[in-house]
Amino acid sequence: VKQDDTQAVKWYRLAAEQGDAGGQFGLGFCYEEGQGVARDYAQALSWYRMAAAQGYAHAQVNLGAMYMAGRGVAQDYATALQWHRLAAAQGNAAGQYNLGILYDNGQGVAQSRTEAFKWYSLAAVQGDAQAQNNLALMYDKSLGVTENPAEALRLYRLAAIQGSAEGQNNLGVMYACGRAVREDNVRAYMWFILSAAAGDPHAAMNRSMVAESMTPQQIGEAQRLAGDCVGKRLLGCD
Repeated sequence: VKQDDTQAVKWYRLAAEQGDAGGQFGLGFCYEEGQGVARDYAQALSWYRMAAAQGYAHAQVNLGAMYMAGRGVAQDYATALQWHRLAAAQGNAAGQYNLGILYDNGQGVAQSRTEAFKWYSLAAVQGDAQAQNNLALMYDKSLGVTENPAEALRLYRLAAIQGSAEGQNNLGVMYACGRAVREDNVRAYMWFILSAAAGDPHAAMNRSMVAESMTPQQIGEAQRLAGDCVGKRLLGCD
């Protein structure tokens, strides 16, 4: 059927008002994103809370995220931690990743690289790209874990091919520096192009720096490779 956000809101509301947790979550999401209804964070929080109280993990994550960001509610890392922990305990990858973030930054809880590593690892195994990137960074920079550039490279690749802008930039740096891989400015430049396009704030500068050591032909090759990657949605890149 054709996508119709207004109809989606209608049916989510009917389900939500009958106490269906999935409907409550869906309605909360529509209010949070302004899809099919005027954006209303207070309504989003209300419906997320109802679904989260029933143990709906996705609602617990979104509710936790709103408390983390202070979106529609006073920023409260301790409350965010509670909701993400509940979702993480159910095996929700986003909850695990966000719990890792809170431990990594010491937000709402005492900082613990050990706990951050644990939760990033669990989310990364499930394919969460940002968790893969953050876990790679821990291996790359020896943050609470023994330095392991080869494992960092593997995880950056996993994150990069899923479209993580930060993962793409970090993978480009590995190629530019020849860290755990043969130095390859063409490949580095390619990943910096993709990362910059995806919004990483450091990628454009890194691209300019590596370009200083490249010929026009190499830059052209990197641009061609980046175009190919976009065309095949990063499948088979790197």
